Amino acid sequence: MSDIQAPSLAPLLGQLAALLGPRGILTDPQDVLPHLSDWRALYQGRSPCVLRPASTAELAAVVKLCAAAGAPLVPQGGNTSMVGGATPDEGGRQLIVSLARLNRLRDIDPLDMTMTAEAGVIVKAAQEAAAGAGCLFPLSFGGEGTATIGGVLSTNAGGNTTVRYGNARELMLGLEVVLPDGQVVHGLRRLRKDNTGYALRHLFVGAEGTLGFITAAVLRLFPRARASEVALCAVRDEDAALALFRRFRDRDETAVRAFEYMSGTGVGFYARFIEGGSVPLATPGEHVVLVDLASSRPSSGENSGLRALMEAVLEEALEAGEVLDAAIGESEAQRAAIWRIREEHPEAQKREGASVKNDVSVPVSKTPELIRRASAACRALMPGIRPVPFGHMGDGNIHMNLQQPEGMDPAAFLARSHDIMDTVNEVVRDLGGSFSAEHGIGRLKTDMMEAWRGGAELDVMRRIKAAIDPQGIMNPGKVLP
Repeated sequence: MSDIQAPSLAPLLGQLAALLGPRGILTDPQDVLPHLSDWRALYQGRSPCVLRPASTAELAAVVKLCAAAGAPLVPQGGNTSMVGGATPDEGGRQLIVSLARLNRLRDIDPLDMTMTAEAGVIVKAAQEAAAGAGCLFPLSFGGEGTATIGGVLSTNAGGNTTVRYGNARELMLGLEVVLPDGQVVHGLRRLRKDNTGYALRHLFVGAEGTLGFITAAVLRLFPRARASEVALCAVRDEDAALALFRRFRDRDETAVRAFEYMSGTGVGFYARFIEGGSVPLATPGEHVVLVDLASSRPSSGENSGLRALMEAVLEEALEAGEVLDAAIGESEAQRAAIWRIREEHPEAQKREGASVKNDVSVPVSKTPELIRRASAACRALMPGIRPVPFGHMGDGNIHMNLQQPEGMDPAAFLARSHDIMDTVNEVVRDLGGSFSAEHGIGRLKTDMMEAWRGGAELDVMRRIKAAIDPQGIMNPGKVLP
């Protein structure tokens, strides 16, 4: 038994061990340790154990025992939160509940175009299972090889294809949920239309585990892409990037699968720090975009369909001076290599040094202004700071990241994190945006909720929390200030 374990928890842990068996509970400090820190290492918590139920029924029994004892619970999926949403606090009394063993794919129906997956199914595994059935599960982002279905629904994850398919919420039809008292909501309905009272499933998506445990979900599938084209483009400036997006959208909105913006600084970090990190542009410049087109209609020739669309729009943009240089992937390997430039941005930034990450969104039309104004404001706040904006320009979500000035002590830089975030958020608020686009609130941003969602909105959130979780045992310290 861990030395941080309070004596009052001993009887409960004994009951849980008897219920779950040796595979279902981790108490050795070395086994617990990997679950105590978040992906960005912003927080290091303490916990006496990790509970690992293997079924919804086991989890419901666990929750009933913990509710009776008043023991707080921290849900954990792939532990890829960017805001400390799955990390216990430092008190040592919060019990971690891993959903990793709830990893069955219960059903795939290519006619209904649905998949029923348990919370512990890895996103990449869900994508592969859908592909095996001739379908597409479109949720896609850098952490898809580790993140789980329960986690991405709990945070309403977005990602690279939101511009076409929507966030996790739009991909969910039904949920199975264990409530904070151990009751189970059996809502795994595959219906596209179901107007029977409150849509309870939507309460739990984006709630970050503060209202209950998502244990399984019915997910929407789509026809698989039979043709795709990917291009990397150096553009004149931020306005030219948005103009290029509009050209593609106006020509064929259904063809645009992703439209990603990257700064020249971020692309430079990729080329410098990532092994094999070549950039197929003669002069990348200060502003780069990735265009990904896809269609479920088969292409009948090299210069037809999507390739013709890609070439026609890029030719127009080149003539207009919006695009300065462009490279189109000629094979699946080349298309993957272009995408790697975008996906390795976080890792490249980590290798360059400390960075402050801002997951913000504004109306799509305001993205150029956001990038310009936030970059200028941060440079004024801290001379030498290096803005590294990148992300989903097609849906208005820019990761407005700021890299430490060269030679500055990383700890001293990170000590200014909240000043930097406040500087970015002043611009975001002025542009009618949000301080959290797809990463959630977690522990990192709870102090912002009062200013941004105070009044009636926050009051309703607190009422919902009090009604569903009156003891406050579900993921305490997250989301609500």
